[in-house]
Amino acid sequence: MFIDAIQTIWETSGFALLTWQHFVMIAVACALIYLAIVKKFEPLLLLPIAFGVLLANLPLTGLMAEPLNSSDSGGLLYYLYLGVKKGIYPSLIFLGIGAMTDFGPLIARPSSLFLGASAQLGICIAFVIAVALGFSPQEAASIGIIGGADGPTAIYLTSKLSPHLLPAIAIAAYSYMALIPLIQPPLMRALTTKKERAIKMTQLREVSKLEKVCFPVVVSIFCILLLPSVAPLIGMLMLGNLFKESGVVERLSNTVQNALINIVTIFLGITVGATAVAENFLRPETLKIIGLGLLAFIFSTIGGLFFGKLMCWISGGKINPLIGSAGVSAVPMAARVSQVEGQKANPSNFLLMHAMGPNVAGVIGSAVAAGILLSLFG
Repeated sequence: MFIDAIQTIWETSGFALLTWQHFVMIAVACALIYLAIVKKFEPLLLLPIAFGVLLANLPLTGLMAEPLNSSDSGGLLYYLYLGVKKGIYPSLIFLGIGAMTDFGPLIARPSSLFLGASAQLGICIAFVIAVALGFSPQEAASIGIIGGADGPTAIYLTSKLSPHLLPAIAIAAYSYMALIPLIQPPLMRALTTKKERAIKMTQLREVSKLEKVCFPVVVSIFCILLLPSVAPLIGMLMLGNLFKESGVVERLSNTVQNALINIVTIFLGITVGATAVAENFLRPETLKIIGLGLLAFIFSTIGGLFFGKLMCWISGGKINPLIGSAGVSAVPMAARVSQVEGQKANPSNFLLMHAMGPNVAGVIGSAVAAGILLSLFG
């Protein structure tokens, strides 16, 4: 009886169903947890994603199980994942980003918009290569948007154009965002000289409250009229910023900046990670998407750096090209990387606020790029 009981327990446990694919994904999850905790690579994103990967690859949990009928309860993470699938979380994340972001550096130096635009280069490169590899234009557009380094936008666009690719694209987009401190610095050092990285930039002009209040209203009107399909993203981004800059809804602004975005980040991170199920994730198509996503991210960083070098030359050496790499949309991670690399070359260098201009321009730029792709292929 005892042996039969032990055998029954073993046969009904997850251990009996473990495959080499599960072991690979569990190892990946543990590596990501290590990077989040020990290396502190954007732990707010990477830790819930990594644990989601871990949970999804423990057999028989049923956490992502879809209900088969009206009486079936389904898995916990399946219901939380509907916020990703229906495009709810991306818009709420943008609301929080808007409330936490100071658009002052962009308003003070409007030329930062060009850096944000140039850092979308990877989207175009990845799109062309993906089509050449046999992906449809809709799939290629969804893969290319990873180059914007904007997880919410990648999820939003993919849910509209290629829902079947959502798990791979979501995990790739958020993983590369979290790994910015690992991916960008080698490119920054390779493509700029130490003299360029050491350039100290003059203090930005002070931006008035009127400018800050008018900016989200003007951008909303222009961008949404031009590209109505991105109204959920641009609208929520600018509403959050208006909460912050108006000064009359402090409670709303604080809630959006803290409680709301923290809750949504937890739900989004763990469910994005939970889509990386071994059986579906370790396939040639998924590996192609991850590779193309990395390529897109690299070329977006290169595009920003090259335009930064051009602005450095045009300005007579007054613009540090490192701020160009912050043109990708990961706020404020990319700006912090520019600051760190600038201080390594010149300890008295303070590039953070200068890099925030291209960084927030990249947020707008990636949303605009998504709107263009939706208009062309939606």
